[in-house]
Amino acid sequence: MLQAYSVKHIFGLCGDTSLPFYDALHGLDHGMEHILTRDERSAGYMADAYARVTGKVGVCEGPSGGGATHILPGLVEASESSIPILGITTDISTAGRGHYTLTELDQQGLFRPLTKWNAVIERAAYLPAQVRAAFRAMTTGRPGAAHLGLPFDVQKEAVPETEIWAQPEFGSYPALPTAPDPVAADALLDALLSARSSVIVCGGGVVIAGGEAALAEFAETLNLPVATTISGQGSLPETHPHCVGVVGSNGGIPATRAVIDEADLVLFLGCRAGSVTTERWRSPKAGTRILHMDSDPMVISANYPTEVGLVCDARLGLDALNAALRKRGVADTNFQGKQRAQAAKCEKAKFFAELSNSSETPIRPERLVADLQKVLPEEAVIVADPGTPCPYVSAYYELPKAGRHFISNRAHGALGYSLSATVGAAYGRPNSKIVGIMGDGSFGFTAGELETIVRCNVPVTLIVCSNSTFGWIKAGQKAG
Repeated sequence: MLQAYSVKHIFGLCGDTSLPFYDALHGLDHGMEHILTRDERSAGYMADAYARVTGKVGVCEGPSGGGATHILPGLVEASESSIPILGITTDISTAGRGHYTLTELDQQGLFRPLTKWNAVIERAAYLPAQVRAAFRAMTTGRPGAAHLGLPFDVQKEAVPETEIWAQPEFGSYPALPTAPDPVAADALLDALLSARSSVIVCGGGVVIAGGEAALAEFAETLNLPVATTISGQGSLPETHPHCVGVVGSNGGIPATRAVIDEADLVLFLGCRAGSVTTERWRSPKAGTRILHMDSDPMVISANYPTEVGLVCDARLGLDALNAALRKRGVADTNFQGKQRAQAAKCEKAKFFAELSNSSETPIRPERLVADLQKVLPEEAVIVADPGTPCPYVSAYYELPKAGRHFISNRAHGALGYSLSATVGAAYGRPNSKIVGIMGDGSFGFTAGELETIVRCNVPVTLIVCSNSTFGWIKAGQKAG
């Protein structure tokens, strides 16, 4: 079934309940490569990054009991980040339930509240239909993670060959994207054009939808400034004249915050308007007019009273708005987006220049970012852990190309992500330079995956920013 969905890589760790699964991987001619990890959590993070850079479903696997609990963080992060990964866990035999069998755990109950779709297969005959359901769930609407449990005895059962077929359109995401309601799209455009000083804030939805070109057309037509969240980086090239850069309490700076605070209308685009992006809902300020476009209706108005909400895929929504603008003959406005974006960049550059040229020891993070900017090729992918590295890279590194070229696990911000995710990104984009940046605290979480990198000859560059402490927490203590 995985082969039928064009799965090429599986990341995972073996266990005794997984033996039939591994025997099948070894003995069958399927064209899939299994990457053996040192920790199930790492397998989840690898699958996450793989899905982010390929636009395909990432697949990870692990054994029962403690293995299932270890793989869970990767699925939680992916699901909250709207990234589709399939987590396969093996389990004890069905006959062993309730008999205190080693590693017995209610795995279906464990994953139920934390994944978009979840099932433990009771009979092999049910497997094909359940796999198809999992892929449909993962890739439609707001994408997310799925869990599939395979008991030991069920793994050995035969599956009717006639049932082994796939729906390949659900092997990548977003599948079946939703177009906007035309009336609502016109209402959103009317509201936007009635403002004095509008700004767009893009979350991860634009890159997920492949809406980068449509966004550039929209911003250029109306001369709008475009800010992004960390997950939204790559919605525009950060060298684009309309791109403000990252806003929020992690990666934003006063100059980019000012663009939001001075606006009388904010359009959140593929963005949840969460605590980090809005600096705990202080930016934009209360009373600012809010428009919101997202594929998930539960996001709209969750944090701000919304004047017009548009439930749709980000690319299709932007396409509809661009078509409406062409029909109306609207071109340029008084929003002065290019001027506002460039003013913010100039202020950022003044602050950054002195620090980036510093020869201090220990090395300043700004110096590291500046040096990376000089040497990395345009197609490079940077994977930064959410602690100390992420805010510096997000604030000061300018991504020269649109699309997925920066990754950080912003949904939950667990340490240990970068090293593992760098491996997944490398398998997803074998022809790109992949760089992982992490703190020394984060490195300690998944240092064992260095063996995986060496054994599998994964061509990545890893940078450890060592300050001999959990720096983000230390900074929080000092800040009070």
